[in-house]
Amino acid sequence: MRENNSFEILAPAGGPEALRAAVFAGADAVYLGGPSFGARANAQNFSREQLAEAVAFCHGRGVAVHVTVNTLLKDGELPQAEEFVEFLCSLPVDAVLVQDMGLFARLRRQAPQLPIHASTQMSLHTPAGAKLLWELGATRAVLSREMSLEEIREVRQACPIQLESFVHGALCMSVSGQCLLSAMLGGRSGNRGLCAQPCRLPFGAPGGTGHDLSLKDLSFVREIGQLKDAGVYSAKIEGRMKRPEYVAAAVSACRRAADGEEVPETLLSQLEAVFSRSGFTQGYLTGQRGRGMFGVRRKEDVTQATEKVFSSLRGLYRGETQRVSVFLDLSQKEDQLTLTAWDEENHCVSVAVPAEGSGLLLAERCVQQLKKTGGTPFRVENVAVPQEGVPCSVAALNGLRRQAVEKLLAAREQREPIPFERLAVEHLPHPRRQGELPLRAQFRQVSQLCPQARSCREIVLPLETPLPELERLRQEGWPSIFLDIPRALFGEEKRTVRKMEQCMAAGFEDFLCGNLGAVALAKELGGRIHGSFGLNIYNTESLAFFRELGLASAELSPELTAREVARLGDPLPRGLMIAGRTPLMLTRNCPLANSPKGCLHCKEPGCLTDRKRKQFPVVCRGGKNIEVLNSVPLWLCDLKDELSPLDFGVVRFTVENSVECGESLEACFRGQAPGSDWTRGLFHRGVE
Repeated sequence: MRENNSFEILAPAGGPEALRAAVFAGADAVYLGGPSFGARANAQNFSREQLAEAVAFCHGRGVAVHVTVNTLLKDGELPQAEEFVEFLCSLPVDAVLVQDMGLFARLRRQAPQLPIHASTQMSLHTPAGAKLLWELGATRAVLSREMSLEEIREVRQACPIQLESFVHGALCMSVSGQCLLSAMLGGRSGNRGLCAQPCRLPFGAPGGTGHDLSLKDLSFVREIGQLKDAGVYSAKIEGRMKRPEYVAAAVSACRRAADGEEVPETLLSQLEAVFSRSGFTQGYLTGQRGRGMFGVRRKEDVTQATEKVFSSLRGLYRGETQRVSVFLDLSQKEDQLTLTAWDEENHCVSVAVPAEGSGLLLAERCVQQLKKTGGTPFRVENVAVPQEGVPCSVAALNGLRRQAVEKLLAAREQREPIPFERLAVEHLPHPRRQGELPLRAQFRQVSQLCPQARSCREIVLPLETPLPELERLRQEGWPSIFLDIPRALFGEEKRTVRKMEQCMAAGFEDFLCGNLGAVALAKELGGRIHGSFGLNIYNTESLAFFRELGLASAELSPELTAREVARLGDPLPRGLMIAGRTPLMLTRNCPLANSPKGCLHCKEPGCLTDRKRKQFPVVCRGGKNIEVLNSVPLWLCDLKDELSPLDFGVVRFTVENSVECGESLEACFRGQAPGSDWTRGLFHRGVE
């Protein structure tokens, strides 16, 4: 394995052939999925038998294996996921990638020696968020794709956690872990590895291209050294759904660039031919966002991928890469020849054969023959032989070398399992609410406030609401005011802290947090923390984790059904969004900016129109938090019996004016249906 201060090329492996392509092309590590619980459920993936073979194959060649267990899990799935990780510890793998905080907390207790990588699905993009995960026991953070190099540097300075950043491959329009588009439109959850990629379908913005949720793929291959300079440990190639030839091309190009070699234009052209969307972009890493980042898979992108290109790229992984240093010592004792082989990881083996009496094989010839390790992963660094030579034929010496190399490879494939202690599940019960469902009304701006909101238990306003406005509302006797910290805090952490400190000094101490970075800030400042849906709380263990972390309340994932909500334990007060337009995407690159004019500096929400002529509002918060909302509002307010397991209901207002907000709240208080189109969301149908 590579040293901690080195730079890792991390390759995708959707199946066994892609794994061989990655290893033979020069990857330092691979990431792959098992039969379930991976964020690419539709990749070929690996059976348990194939996983065992893959781990042995990679470890023999000095390549690390990271396995994805990075989907959100329902209560009934947690035991299966834990059993799967126990199996991975028996192999053992080098790390598991995790999104679900309930599983994360359980694994830290059950397998403290297992390296856990915080999946990009955790939406980590701030110094405080990365530091929190480090303190909780994560060894690596897979950073959000939307970060710039400068923002990565800020995270690097915050704590010693390893940083992993994407260098090549697909870019999602939404921040990973914050997308509900596939779930809402088709019942296939991206948080559970089944994204149907509806964003690649036509969604039109005024003046846009008609595919205004589709970004080009990222390629930062030639500039990979800038990632290392920013503090990145591992450069990650996206593509577990892609062909082995793509994997080989991407790995080979990244390997050369990382080693300071010139990347041939031919290789880069072949990489683009194998897969691209209108070419590539460097947008987020360089901070150059806007129209230039958008692209689709065109006919010419597809036709570039000829059999001639594929055939050429197969040559990149036709044979072994000699990447493992080996040292050989040939000795003779009486009538026996012994060849000892060892590597830099202290694996050592010996094989012996009877000496032959048919003359001496000169020392120079012995060294020459013993260095012939082609077709194996071994590169001979040094050979020691008796000066006078040895009584042995060339054929016998070659056989001795082959035996030693095979035995050393087998020794390298064996590792001690990682200890795993199964712990019983001890769920604390959740007390049932008595009386009417209290409401938490969240507003995008103060002008939306309506008289009916005075009957809510809490109102939520943006953190950036001017302090005099907040103080006026308090003086006028409005309900408790919570301040919503933006879910996206790219480069805004210091400014956010200053604003939070000002609010706390004025007595506003309740913060709504939809990201682990926001939770970390509120925790450090001593505020009261309330979790929003962006934390992706899916199961009882996650509720327990956030309660122990210090949350006072939490909003559950909108992907849960009524039945799943009812089965959750733990005493942490929980709520669910019961009315309003569901945020389908959180994005850093505004789809409305995909026009010749770029950012339109919208004063009012814009919208996207899909191929069925449905309109999806787009709201912008300070130019940094852009949300794509559902075309129709959610409405669960009339399902009083099914809402009984909840401690509060969340009513979220975004594009409504104050009159419309008041009408919705009145209907909600009465348990009536609204007077316009609405949806039950996923509350009954759920997700795959």
